Amino acid sequence: MSGEAESTRTAQRRPTGVAVFLVIAGAIGLFAAFRLTLDKIAVLSDPHTVLDCNISPLVTCGKNLASWQGSLFGFPNPILGLICWTLVIGVGVALLAGARFARWYWILFTIGTLGGITLVGWLISQSVFVLGTLCPWCMVTWSVMIPTFIVVTLHGMRTGAIPLAGRGQATAAAAFRWVVPMTIVVYAVVAAIAQVRLDWIHTAF
Repeated sequence: MSGEAESTRTAQRRPTGVAVFLVIAGAIGLFAAFRLTLDKIAVLSDPHTVLDCNISPLVTCGKNLASWQGSLFGFPNPILGLICWTLVIGVGVALLAGARFARWYWILFTIGTLGGITLVGWLISQSVFVLGTLCPWCMVTWSVMIPTFIVVTLHGMRTGAIPLAGRGQATAAAAFRWVVPMTIVVYAVVAAIAQVRLDWIHTAF
């Protein structure tokens, strides 16, 4: 089967795998955002409270929540997570129910995930290079945001929702099979950077 024909068939059938992934990833991200929100409320209620996520001087979320980076838009970042991960779950559930989104919606959704991965990349850099911490619930968010961006972007490209010139659609369809290896590579890069900067293997606990 040619790449173009396979891409056309992909666009026509219900993307059950993508839908299930979005629901699961969204639920994990939402749970992490919820826990961070509870921790933020606990700190605001009692600045001396000991958070469960404060495992060691390196593995801690208290320092991140208290920093200006933790409230980048004037409110705690986890609130943004509560909203955005709920949206991700909603898209996944709608796809499972047979919804077909207009091209403009999928483009906006992809732009949203681009914004999410950009924010996560910046927060990773701030956590590793500025704060010198590895926030447990933040890392859960990172771990689901990375594959979410890859899946949403490649799926939009392979179905034609995101228009590409030439054989771009077929190339995206082929690349989609490599979502897991690509995600692992990104994880490895982040872990390597954190190791070089923080030596987390020897000092995490």
